[in-house]
Amino acid sequence: MINKIIEGDSIELIKKIESESIHAIISDIPYGIGYDEWDILHTNTNSALGGSSIAQQESGNLFKRRGKPLNGWSEADKKIPIEYQEWCSSWACDWLRVLKPGASCFIFAGRRYAHRCIVALEDAGFTFKDMLCWEKNRAPHRAQRISSVYDRRSDPINAQKWMGWRLANLRPLFEPILWFQKPYKTGGTIADNVLYNGVGAWNETALELYNNFAEIYKIQSNIIKVKTDKDDQGYHVAQKPLRLMELLIHLVTLEQQIILDPFVGSGTTCVAAKKLGRNYIGFEIDPKIAKAAQKRLGEETVKQLNMSEYAGRNVK
Repeated sequence: MINKIIEGDSIELIKKIESESIHAIISDIPYGIGYDEWDILHTNTNSALGGSSIAQQESGNLFKRRGKPLNGWSEADKKIPIEYQEWCSSWACDWLRVLKPGASCFIFAGRRYAHRCIVALEDAGFTFKDMLCWEKNRAPHRAQRISSVYDRRSDPINAQKWMGWRLANLRPLFEPILWFQKPYKTGGTIADNVLYNGVGAWNETALELYNNFAEIYKIQSNIIKVKTDKDDQGYHVAQKPLRLMELLIHLVTLEQQIILDPFVGSGTTCVAAKKLGRNYIGFEIDPKIAKAAQKRLGEETVKQLNMSEYAGRNVK
């Protein structure tokens, strides 16, 4: 399995991985918020969920798909969070099993249900180490002006009264990265575990190398400011910046160690691992996306070979 992106269901594929063989798991898992078909992880058959009104269809790309109001539409809607937690629990024990003692697990789980993911992994035996803040340089703003609603209702008095007020959320520039750790074995210290398993500590130079804001490094902050640029788009609708995945890999692993991404998507984690001299394993259930990720890894191999050849020609 090493250095491959494998097509299939990660919940089944991970059972084939040897226990205590993985040095880190880094994964942008589905958030369970109905962003797309692959992100629907509940049994709710409410026909309104995920649909769109005529106004939404006419409003542009940001409002094409209807989300779930905070108070829900039905009792079935209110079961979505616990069903997401149950889904996380379905793979959490195997994630713990394959990691080396003291190894880290970074999960992008979204703001709405991150707490459900935390509970599921704690129940499986993980230690919840920290919640990192990835501060984005941009994010779509989906909050509708409530005055516009009243204008459409021909209600100018309330449109004026509520001028400047919006519905929905603030601009989502913060995205949580959940940092879990597999407990190290009793009878020793974390420093002993680092010597025996090669994991358990974190590398402060990673913050200096990859963070765009030097002042954050000086205080070793858990706020990470990595920008998304034009090269971080085009492979997947939920694609994460390559530099961000490089930072996380560099933060907790050494060269030649093994990184696992059970929900690899466009392969960004594996590309980052390859660039940094780590081994990798990626699982992707969608055949089309898996093939695109495999192609991307092939392109990265060619790029590295070309760079190596160029460097060789310039050695004096």
